Amino acid sequence: MADINRDDDVIEIAFPPRFNYGERVVSRSVVRNDGTFNGKDIGEVLVGKGEIGYVVSIGTFLQQFYIYAVEFSDSGHRVGMRAKELMTLDNLPEDILAQLGEKADRLQTLR
Repeated sequence: MADINRDDDVIEIAFPPRFNYGERVVSRSVVRNDGTFNGKDIGEVLVGKGEIGYVVSIGTFLQQFYIYAVEFSDSGHRVGMRAKELMTLDNLPEDILAQLGEKADRLQTLR
């Protein structure tokens, strides 16, 4: 979350959260420990790109951003992430599902 910039124009909390409790999401990037994750060294990888997790809570940061606590079952880590760092697997738009074709069916088996 090192790229959080207070000067961001968008006040996310003025709108509903992008993700819901229990929603399956995938990490869009590698997440490294910035020093806030106990028991791991700074810079150590906590979550790999493409790792699947579930939203377990939703909080706010700086009265501007939603922070989604995501439980990643592969790594066993619970990490706070911004919406731009995540992508839903449960609520994909119909046009995306059409583009995925048979791969969309395989997403259902990843539960």
